[in-house]
Amino acid sequence: MTLIPHPADPQALAQAVATLRRGALVAMPTETVYGLAADADAPEAVARIFAAKGRPSDHPLIVHVAPSAQAGTAPLAVMHYARHIPAFAQRLMQAFWPGPLTVILPRQPGIGQASAGGQDSIGLRCPAHPVAQALLTACAEAGIHGLAAPSANRFGRVSPTTAAHVVDEFQGLLSPQDLFILDGGACAVGIESTIVDCTRERPVLLRPGMLPLSELERVAGQPLGARDANAPRASGTLASHYAPRARVRLMTAAEIQAALDVLGADARHIAVYSRTPMGSRSHHVRLERMPEQPGACAHELFAVLRALDTPATRLIWVETPPDDPAWDGVRDRLQRAAA
Repeated sequence: MTLIPHPADPQALAQAVATLRRGALVAMPTETVYGLAADADAPEAVARIFAAKGRPSDHPLIVHVAPSAQAGTAPLAVMHYARHIPAFAQRLMQAFWPGPLTVILPRQPGIGQASAGGQDSIGLRCPAHPVAQALLTACAEAGIHGLAAPSANRFGRVSPTTAAHVVDEFQGLLSPQDLFILDGGACAVGIESTIVDCTRERPVLLRPGMLPLSELERVAGQPLGARDANAPRASGTLASHYAPRARVRLMTAAEIQAALDVLGADARHIAVYSRTPMGSRSHHVRLERMPEQPGACAHELFAVLRALDTPATRLIWVETPPDDPAWDGVRDRLQRAAA
C-alpha cells in the first residue's frame, strides 16, 4: 500500500524532499489536480515520470516553482528556466500567480530539457495550494529549482483530484519507495491550469482553464491568439485526453432523454451526467446531476467521471455545456474525454 502522510505531519515535507532528492516521485496536491512530481533538472527522475504515466517523452511537462518571497515579483526560479520574459508574460504572472495559470516561455539552453520534451520552450506555473507551496519552498531551500509535475494518472486518463485517486492509478505499479503521496485534500479548482504561450510577440491561448479569457486579455493588454501550427507542444492538448474507460458522448438534453425513452426499461450499462433533470424507466441507468455553475462543475468533474466509470458502465452520456466562455475549460476537458 502506498503511504499517504498528511502534510500536517512535521516529517511529511522532509520525507517528500528526501524522496525527490534521491530521484523518486512525489504526488503533490495543487489547486487544480494532483501532480506527479520529480526534480525538473534531473533527467533520470523526469524519465521516471514518463515511465510511470506511460507518457511519450516528447510530450512536455509543466514545471512548478515556489512563490516569490516578495509580492509582485516573479519567482527566482523563473529566470533559472526562462531566458526571456516578455512584458505581457510578466503581467500575467503578477496577476494570476500563485494560481491556475501556466506560461510557456523561451527556455534557457541546457536547462530542463527533459521536462520540456526537448523543445526550446518550457511551461512554468506557481501553484496556489498551501501544501504545494510548502513543498516547493522546501525544495528550493534544498537546491531543487522546480518540480516537473504532470497530472498524477496514467497518460490520457482522468486526472486525479484526491490522494485516493492517485492510489487507484498506481496501486501495484509503483512501490512506496517509488512514490510518496502527500494528501492535501480535494483539489479546489478541479481541472488543469490555463496555458498561455508567451514565446512569441503575441500571447496565445493553448489550453483553457477556469481563468476568464476576458481577464487574461485585460491583464496581457491585448487579445490572446488561438492555437496554431507554430504553437509549442503543451500538456493536455491532445485531441483525446482525460478519458475514462467507458465511452463518453456529449449530447443535448433532448438527445439524452430521447435515447433513454427509446431504450426504456431495457437500458443497461449507461450513466448520465446532466444539468437537466432526466428520467429513465430502467433502474440500471445511473443519473447524476451536473451543477449549474461552471466553477462547481469543474471542481467535481473528474471525480464524477471516475465515480461513473465502473465495470458496469460502458457509456457515459454528458449534457453538452452551455455555449458560454465561462464553460470553456469544462467543455475542453469533456470534448477531449469524448474524442
